[in-house]
Amino acid sequence: MKKALTFLFTLSIFWSFAQTSSINTSPPLSDADAASVGISSERLQRIDAMLEKAVAENQVPGIVALIARNGKIVFHNAYGMADNTDKKELKKDAIFRIASQTKAITSTAVMMLWEEGKFRLDDPISKYIPEFGEAQVLDTYNETDGTYTTKAAENQITIRHLLTHTSGLGYGVIDGDERFQKIYAKAGITDLFTTEDISIESSVKKLAKLPLHHNPGDAYVYSEGLDVLGYFIEVVSGMPFDEFLRKRIFDPLGMDDTWFYLPKEKHNKLVSVQQFTDGKWKKYPITFYDTDYPMKGAKRFFSGGAGLSSTAKDYATFLQMYLNNGELNGKRMLSRTTVQSIMGNHTGELFSDDSEYYGLAFGVVTHKGQNSGGIGSAGTFDWGGYFNTQYFADPEENVIGILMKQTQGKVSDETGWKFRQMIFAAIDD
Repeated sequence: MKKALTFLFTLSIFWSFAQTSSINTSPPLSDADAASVGISSERLQRIDAMLEKAVAENQVPGIVALIARNGKIVFHNAYGMADNTDKKELKKDAIFRIASQTKAITSTAVMMLWEEGKFRLDDPISKYIPEFGEAQVLDTYNETDGTYTTKAAENQITIRHLLTHTSGLGYGVIDGDERFQKIYAKAGITDLFTTEDISIESSVKKLAKLPLHHNPGDAYVYSEGLDVLGYFIEVVSGMPFDEFLRKRIFDPLGMDDTWFYLPKEKHNKLVSVQQFTDGKWKKYPITFYDTDYPMKGAKRFFSGGAGLSSTAKDYATFLQMYLNNGELNGKRMLSRTTVQSIMGNHTGELFSDDSEYYGLAFGVVTHKGQNSGGIGSAGTFDWGGYFNTQYFADPEENVIGILMKQTQGKVSDETGWKFRQMIFAAIDD
């Protein structure tokens, strides 16, 4: 009996940390007339026509687009096909592989644990995952046999480095440096997605033994840092990563269609990944991954950098929480002060585009970017995904834009920049 009471007390302490209410209560996203939130309905018709034309011209096989302002959805439409071969029409509640849009959700989970005092951002990751040990940087590489030498890094990888892609880790099969593509492949690193029976723990521990591109903190190199942090969340929280996201983010926000691996009843909502071949849209073939990974296989690899699937409305809900400074529907996910830190410039001059910098979860538009036009106010945050998805949220204008598509291979798709530019042109207040 004493043990049972101790367990219940421990559990109650966990859940007291896990979920807090807020003295602020903003409503969930709901539909509204465009004019009521200062959006021109006539200019929304231009966007509608542009997206219809893009599908008609085979720029993309299908699109789900969502626009929200002041917490109100004023545009949520579906165009084209979810699968052209099966003649399956696309619907507004379709589920898309959001790939790198997973990163912001993983970063949010990290910062929730940070708020609980579990760690400091500049702690070395080796404090929590000892396999990272003393960081080593690639020195020489032998193309003939794949052997290499390393030299001791000047700094150790920190949690902040992993959040900001400045750790020196690479990205395996999509890495820009062929040496690292080969090193990661030889070591058996799992990149992005898999149907195989692999855990993030096993992949991250292999990754920990490999050389870095550069000294931690010296450069911005897009990496598997968020996959490392997915496992880090398991270590720090004591929960499987997928369960942590479900209990701490998805359920409280009502993101019922966001999963690493879809329940059977949601399989029919998943959009096919397609490529344009011989004048037709066809399902993308199996390559180093099977595009059906959200529905089949071992379902154990919870990629913090690329593994989630979601809907336009679910992701808009997540972004609205950020626009509300960390709160939605009375649920306090993050403090306003934490959101402020997340949106700060954590990469200095390392990020390649001076119209944006990288914070702890998103790319963020600078004043120079704002003045260049078409991408939003300074402070607008954004990112996209491997399968041709894009999003942005502008705190100054309190507007969200989400564009969901599912393609691979070469496309002549111009919807991303047009959609964003035309949304800001539709503001009428």
